[in-house]
Amino acid sequence: MTNQQQAPAEGVTIKNTVDGIAVEPTVAAQAPRQRADRRTQKSDPYLWGIYITLLVASVIELFSASSSEVSGTNVYMPLIRHAMFLVLGLGIVLALQNTHYGYFSRLAWFCAVVSLGLLVLSNFFGVEINGAQRAIRVAGFTIQPPEIVKLTVVVLLARILGQHQEVRGVTTRGVFQAAGVVILFGALLWKNGLTNTILLFGVSLSMFLIGGMKWKKFGLVLLVYGVCAGVLVLMKYTGDKSTGEFEKVGQTTAVVKDGIDRTGTQKGRISRFLAGVNPDDELNDENRQVIFAKIAQANGGLIGQGPGNSRESARLPLAFSDYIFSIIVEDTGFIGGLALLILYLLILARAGRIAYKCRRAFPAFLIMGCAVLIVFQALVHMAIVTGLFPVSGQPLPFISKGGTSILVMSAALGIMLSVSRYAVTSSNSQQIKAELKELPEDMQAANFSNQSPKK
Repeated sequence: MTNQQQAPAEGVTIKNTVDGIAVEPTVAAQAPRQRADRRTQKSDPYLWGIYITLLVASVIELFSASSSEVSGTNVYMPLIRHAMFLVLGLGIVLALQNTHYGYFSRLAWFCAVVSLGLLVLSNFFGVEINGAQRAIRVAGFTIQPPEIVKLTVVVLLARILGQHQEVRGVTTRGVFQAAGVVILFGALLWKNGLTNTILLFGVSLSMFLIGGMKWKKFGLVLLVYGVCAGVLVLMKYTGDKSTGEFEKVGQTTAVVKDGIDRTGTQKGRISRFLAGVNPDDELNDENRQVIFAKIAQANGGLIGQGPGNSRESARLPLAFSDYIFSIIVEDTGFIGGLALLILYLLILARAGRIAYKCRRAFPAFLIMGCAVLIVFQALVHMAIVTGLFPVSGQPLPFISKGGTSILVMSAALGIMLSVSRYAVTSSNSQQIKAELKELPEDMQAANFSNQSPKK
């Protein structure tokens, strides 16, 4: 960083440069210093508007989709429980938007180690929920470490990529570090979270592309990902049954000596996805979700049955979480489903606009990584419900029932709002200096997507 100042001649203003970029001229006799240092930037109102809209849709549609959970004594209990988590999530958003994004870089490695420990703990000592051993029960509450892992990896990748920036992309060392982190967490997610692993790989590849990684390096990462995935597949599906590594029982989950094995479940879901659903198929536990989800979407038509008028929520398993998008389409029709899709895409578009204007690389990676995580998870959920992807359990961000998912997605949005508030997007020299003071020395790399180095 260079900061060149000379005594001004009469009628001449000073022009500063930061990272070789010309910034706004300043005059010594201008407003007081406190006015120059005062922050006038606020959290992005568009992100807030989208978030509030999603919360309102969540309350309405969760109540519509929870008919199978309603008890005779208190019909509002499912909604109350869900609203409590939404309020907690709102508190997280408010807290994180008032926290300078620089703190997230300092805590990235610590949070990654903690989430890694929780993931290992859930794989070996977790409780079984819906046939998967990926949750931890603490003081009566259930924690889903895979949801936490996805966000912590995004923050860690943002730190690594922001730390190893160069004019033409990411350094080789940064590429290896980032890919190694993803492979490590992906290998642990693979046991009970095939979709989570794919989602993590997809988010990381998107961040690599956003960072301007050279195509040669990007192709090498793809190759490494492919080799690692192939090794995991061979280990999982061609194990020696005589050792007790896994035991397939029909198309259902098997309990083996090392815990819950989902080999049969995953194979069955893929085979049924490839075979498709036919009108004359016999209804059973294996195709119940797919069939009733399609019926719900067919009932929705163009404009839907109206909020709260879903007929399939009482028959569709997990309508309030893994399949809530089908209930949304039944209530609001194709138009409502399309509007919801556009809302999520607007999150990504707005994040891209803010990231492009950021002066530093780290906040640009941070806001884009969080946005990609939210949007990718929403797209995967919608793809599963509409039959474009094999059956799997992925909640719809901010809308599906699920405490851990709501809190983690709220944290992601809070981080995005923090970047929108504290990341400098102007050429004001005082603001640039203040931002650099808040960042560790190794996190001060310039965002080369909108800046040209000094020639």
